[in-house]
Amino acid sequence: MKPDFKFTLEKKDTRTQARAGLIQTAHGEIQTPIFMPVGTQATVKCMSPEELVEIGSQIILCNTYHLYLRPGESIIKRAGGLHGFMNWKKPILTDSGGFQVFSLSDLRKVREDGVEFKSHLDGSKHYLSPEKAIQIEMDLGADIIMSLDECVPYPAEKEYARKSLEMTTRWAARCKEEWQKQLDAEPLTHSALYGICQGGMYPELRIESARQLVDLDFPGYSIGGLSVGESVPMMMEMLEASISQLPEEKPRYFMGLGSPLELFQCIERGVDMFDCVLPTRNARNGTVFTAHGKLVVRNGAYAEDFKPMDDECDCYACRNYTRAYIRHLIWAGEILGFRLCTLHNLYFLLKLVSQIRKSIQEDRFSEYKQEFFAKYQSGLDS
Repeated sequence: MKPDFKFTLEKKDTRTQARAGLIQTAHGEIQTPIFMPVGTQATVKCMSPEELVEIGSQIILCNTYHLYLRPGESIIKRAGGLHGFMNWKKPILTDSGGFQVFSLSDLRKVREDGVEFKSHLDGSKHYLSPEKAIQIEMDLGADIIMSLDECVPYPAEKEYARKSLEMTTRWAARCKEEWQKQLDAEPLTHSALYGICQGGMYPELRIESARQLVDLDFPGYSIGGLSVGESVPMMMEMLEASISQLPEEKPRYFMGLGSPLELFQCIERGVDMFDCVLPTRNARNGTVFTAHGKLVVRNGAYAEDFKPMDDECDCYACRNYTRAYIRHLIWAGEILGFRLCTLHNLYFLLKLVSQIRKSIQEDRFSEYKQEFFAKYQSGLDS
């Protein structure tokens, strides 16, 4: 592991597994728990890097699959990596591209050496091996990178899930070997590699996967293959199985989760990092988070509502604009409406995890969770 990546566990809640920590990277510190806005194409939709900093973003996620296909990792590397290419000075995490290969490509062939797939853009054929995934991610220059895994569909038979996790472990070992090779060859390289726990919806497989990855000794660990259509209780059961085997001194990242209530439940079980397209996607559909639940601001009921989207929020959108105006912008197809909703949703989640972190430090996480749930579940729109 490079010396510029370090995780420090600062405080644990006395009644739950919730924890506050600090991740140090070459591009700055990350206070955990943390939510990472998703910048799929080297941009968080509707937001400039400067606006992301203003609303409290500490780290963003970029997508390896999409950036490999367009514009290509070689162009980004020549631009100074993602930090230089998109003018983002803070930490960046990249996924391996595995999820997109398995979810976007209808025609793919999975083999022991890697996966062959067709681009969703033009149908061209491509091949991704564990080694190539690491090479691409390190060319992108992210501070935290992911190993290549096979994403198990939901539902999946147990035997398929077992074979898949075993191959994911073998791929993880190859990823780590390639990562170390790249670190040795490039003295200025600073990426830290996470392994990804799989195992489908079988707790014993989740435990097995986590144990195998811990034996490989990664700087951090991700929990993958969840929030894919299963019930929340099942999700939490699988999460608990995975986390039960993960070392306390390493960061834990739940991939693809951004619901406020589920964030609390995962943090309660010891998760440190999250990402999801939910806040930006909801915003483009005219739906925002508020202290009292979701608000579908595009609905006709708000045509003459001159209150802010959330009267308890102090984001730029809520300080300056009304529900009626934002609804008008959305129906008129004006970009500003979607921008204001996006800014608000991201601010809401970033402030939420910041408040959760504070509650952990003050040993009142359970009380804060109870207060938030009671208010949030009072509901605005169905």
